[in-house]
Amino acid sequence: MAALELTRPIVCFDLETTGVDPATDRIVQISILRVEPDGSRDVRTRKINPERPIPAEATAVHGIRDEDVADAPAFRRIARALLDLLEGADLAGFNVARFDIPLLDREFRDCGLSLGLDQRRVVDAMTIFHRMEPRDLSAATRFYLGREHTGAHDAEADVAASFDVLEAQLERYEDLPRAVDALDAWIRRVPENAADPDGKFVHEDGKVVFNFGKHKGKPLTEVAATAPDYLQWILGSDFPDDAKRFVREALDDQGG
Repeated sequence: MAALELTRPIVCFDLETTGVDPATDRIVQISILRVEPDGSRDVRTRKINPERPIPAEATAVHGIRDEDVADAPAFRRIARALLDLLEGADLAGFNVARFDIPLLDREFRDCGLSLGLDQRRVVDAMTIFHRMEPRDLSAATRFYLGREHTGAHDAEADVAASFDVLEAQLERYEDLPRAVDALDAWIRRVPENAADPDGKFVHEDGKVVFNFGKHKGKPLTEVAATAPDYLQWILGSDFPDDAKRFVREALDDQGG
């Protein structure tokens, strides 16, 4: 820890979850590395029962299945001990500012506890990475093609460099799909049971089910009956037309 100057402990942590929505998804595993100012370290890792089924697409990412957490404690049962482990520490990790911290903070609030973010500093390695290593077309041209992108922001030069970068990526990464439809699916990570091209809704047990937001996992027909205002909000927002089509049909079936 010679490069990082600590005046108080810092906790680097990572979450595995049921999905990618900090507002609604649950933790299935947490790993914590607590580093003291003297350099001593304490590592704790444990699985957590999310008290809901783990979606197949989440298991495909982290490998944790329902049976793996069946005997694990719910978050509410370890929340106080976990908060004690974070006592007096700042927070660190990769992409924690946008995902892990908001989700962990919500889990604590659901238990009536506070993570006390106003008293903690946050060091996100991903922010440092993106700020120190630009991820624009010029950087991609240097990385994949070994040349400078001298015509940056000229449309013709940009489009030529973009396609050259794409071809170089396909040559570099042998496991990337070659077919356009397969590559599109790889980029967007749409689940196999997707009802629409963007995977906003999925097919489960013959029903169209939400795959995002606070109603994730609920049948669209159920939400149309109990929360039609939410569906009206979707129709007035920047959602894909294919997803809106399912919403309109559900509202029409309800007479809305």
